[in-house]
Amino acid sequence: MLSEVLESDQRIRKSNELIKYAKEDHRNQELVISIIEKCGMPTLKDVGQKQMDAIWLGLQHSTKEIRKKYFPQIEKAVENGDLSKQQYALMKDRILMDEGKPQIYGSQIENGKLYKLENPETVNERRKEMGMETIEDYLKNFNIQFNPN
Repeated sequence: MLSEVLESDQRIRKSNELIKYAKEDHRNQELVISIIEKCGMPTLKDVGQKQMDAIWLGLQHSTKEIRKKYFPQIEKAVENGDLSKQQYALMKDRILMDEGKPQIYGSQIENGKLYKLENPETVNERRKEMGMETIEDYLKNFNIQFNPN
């Protein structure tokens, strides 16, 4: 089930069909939440890495309320080594963006621009701690030039 969540999430993102995004994300979100509510947050002892990634994607691509509600379980999964620090950083930035606050790791893009960033002069130190590439390299993927000012 979780493998299908992972595959459908990535498939629709490559298709660029926005209506499918919403439908698939909602279906995946419902599935992931159902699993967490009925069985608890899985660990790598219970499922494989792909399935853990599917849980993360299902939550990352859900509503801001869902992300915020389940973020403590994501934090615990990262502490336990079931999810990566990078996954933590991406969700943390998205939650901060949801709240209208500056992001910490520089992972979120809004309207073709880097979403506001807390202490941009030290972002690469924070990104390195999370196992992420430099902000400059990351933004090249979006044809965005990094300007720390």
